[in-house]
Amino acid sequence: MAGTINKVILIGHLGDEVKMHYFDGGNSIGRFPVATNESYTNKQTGEKVTTTEWHNIVVRNKLAEICEKYLSKGDKIYCEGRLKTRQWEQDGQKRYTTEIHVIEMTFLSTKKEQLDAGSSQPPADTTPKSVTSEDDDLPF
Repeated sequence: MAGTINKVILIGHLGDEVKMHYFDGGNSIGRFPVATNESYTNKQTGEKVTTTEWHNIVVRNKLAEICEKYLSKGDKIYCEGRLKTRQWEQDGQKRYTTEIHVIEMTFLSTKKEQLDAGSSQPPADTTPKSVTSEDDDLPF
């Protein structure tokens, strides 16, 4: 196979609110953690074990602004992107972090939809909302 590929697909829950940073010239960046879970049964004890993996998500510009406006801690999302490792120096020590730079995202469930489902009225729209980094307009 010729060439290489760097693609990540995740479905998980936001672990915190979207943290935004705005730059001169109108660009912006948003960062937030996403948790994914894996469950299995321990064959020796019969106990169900769940492990959680945390992923650092990065979104840019319009996608970042949409995420800040519509997502909150606990919301479930589908995202596609690529892995990127950053390096910096802090107190004389080299530090590293691996992030997922998201290109496309779909909002699978939000707290607002969960609250609407608990009320006597049906939610206005329960279809997933898909957003890409190339979208100039709101996705819904």
